[in-house]
Amino acid sequence: MSDQSVPLIAAKHPIKTQLEAGKTYFWCRCGRSAAQPFCDGSHRGTDIKPLKFTAQTRKAPRFANANQAVMHLSAMAVIAY
Repeated sequence: MSDQSVPLIAAKHPIKTQLEAGKTYFWCRCGRSAAQPFCDGSHRGTDIKPLKFTAQTRKAPRFANANQAVMHLSAMAVIAY
């Protein structure tokens, strides 16, 4: 596996953010985005793609940022509050 295929750890703590119900988001799984926890396109050139999801409710969830541990999850890695 090349260095570009390995996700980085963006932070060792969750990020709390506000979501809008019905809006589509892209969660960063590569750990390279400057717009954590969301994708800013920094994954280009890697084999890692962001996780697309649509917020079901308006909440302030906490997003996991230890991308190496959660990269392969098929569901969104959110610690809901």
